[in-house]
Amino acid sequence: MKTRPVLTALALISGALFAPGFGVLSVTTEAHAATKISHATATSMFRQVGITWSSSGGCSDRNRPTCTSFEQLNLASAQGAQTLKRATGCALNITGGTETGHASGTYSHWNGYKLDYAKGTCVTNYIKSTFTYIGVRGDGAPQWRSGSGNIYADEGNHWDVLYYNCGGC
Repeated sequence: MKTRPVLTALALISGALFAPGFGVLSVTTEAHAATKISHATATSMFRQVGITWSSSGGCSDRNRPTCTSFEQLNLASAQGAQTLKRATGCALNITGGTETGHASGTYSHWNGYKLDYAKGTCVTNYIKSTFTYIGVRGDGAPQWRSGSGNIYADEGNHWDVLYYNCGGC
C-alpha cells in the first residue's frame, strides 16, 4: 500500500495539535480579514453619534494626502470611533483616515486600521486616566492601551488610534 506523504504529515500535525499534553499551535502571518466600508457608510456612522471630521484640503479623495478619506476603512475602526464617542461624551473630530500620506505597514491608515483625532482636553483626559500607559512608540510617541487592546498614541497635535477591534461595540 502506497502512503501519501502530505496526508500523513497532516495527520501527524493534527494529532500533535489535539493530543493531550500538547499546546495549541497558532501562527499569525497576516492581519485578520477585515470588513471594509465605503466613505459614505463611515460618514453615516459618524454622524449617528456626533463625530465630525475635517481635512486640510477640504476633500475626501483617498489618493490625496491633504484629504480625509474613509474609503476602505475597517468596519471595526468605525465602530471603535463610535464606542470612543459614546464612552467619553467628548467632542471628536477625525483629521486623518485612510488617505495616502501616512506611514505604511499592515496595521496602517491605508489598510483601514487607524484614525487620527484632533487633540482636545476632554478626550486627552479620558485616554490618559482610563487606559493603560504602555510606553513610547519607536518614533517617541507615548502610547496608551484600552481594555480591548486598541492603541492610542499621542503624536503631539493629534491622537493616532490603532483599532484592532471595535472596542466593545
